[in-house]
Amino acid sequence: MRKTTFILPILVVAIAGLLSAVFIVDEREKALVLQFGRVVAVKEDPGLAFKIPLIQEVVRYDDRILSRDISPLEVTPLDDRRLVVDAFARYRIADVKQFRQAVGVGGIAIAENRLDSILRAETREVLGSVSSKDILSSDRAALMLRIRNSAITEARGLGLDIIDVRLKATDLPEQNLEATFDRMRAEREREATDERARGNEAAQRVRAQADRTVVELVSEAQREAEIIRGEADALRNNIFAEAFGKDEEFFEFYRSLTAYQRALKGSNSSMVMNPNSEFFNYMRSPTGDSPKPPR
Repeated sequence: MRKTTFILPILVVAIAGLLSAVFIVDEREKALVLQFGRVVAVKEDPGLAFKIPLIQEVVRYDDRILSRDISPLEVTPLDDRRLVVDAFARYRIADVKQFRQAVGVGGIAIAENRLDSILRAETREVLGSVSSKDILSSDRAALMLRIRNSAITEARGLGLDIIDVRLKATDLPEQNLEATFDRMRAEREREATDERARGNEAAQRVRAQADRTVVELVSEAQREAEIIRGEADALRNNIFAEAFGKDEEFFEFYRSLTAYQRALKGSNSSMVMNPNSEFFNYMRSPTGDSPKPPR
């Protein structure tokens, strides 16, 4: 009974010490074994690993690709047209031992602050060496590669490997937006004015051509009408001449009736003439009496 009393605590302590000496390295992380703050082992392969209980400790770091958004920064390209650039980076911890020595107990937070400084400096340097047109064109892919390659060397001092750098947005500063919008609005209004002027000019040409066509058509129609009217008058005169030649008395009678019709229009016509005038030759009675003056 007394032996069991001594053995049981020893077994418990031994089991606890064994369990505290064993740790598991996940496939998504890397681990450092520290002894009094000094790195004594690096565990990068997943599986079981061992440490000395109470004396050594384990620090774990993420082995996956991490993302870091860089706060917007203002850059000045060669043409002095200031731009606000919003970027982000993809990175991973390549050397955990060097990473621990560079950032100490601050870990990822300290590393990302230093990474921000590196990326901001390289972004300003690279984008400041080109014009704003290059930044806003398809050449920006080459510029992002230059920023990444320039930052890789400095990031290695932190034990980091920069995989990619991307520019998410490139905008004008807030104070320049209104001036830019005003300039764009003025350009659009100028283009609209030019388009309206060209449209009015084209409309004037179309109207002038239409008016000319109308005048030509009317003139041609009037000319043809005059020709037809002249031909009709000539035909009528020929008919009258032939009729006069065949029966002069009938022709005189017809002309007198036509004259009566034209002279005595309306219901309230009056004429003052000599009753013996030749105008009334065909209105006298067969006995030769003078007719009653017409009313």
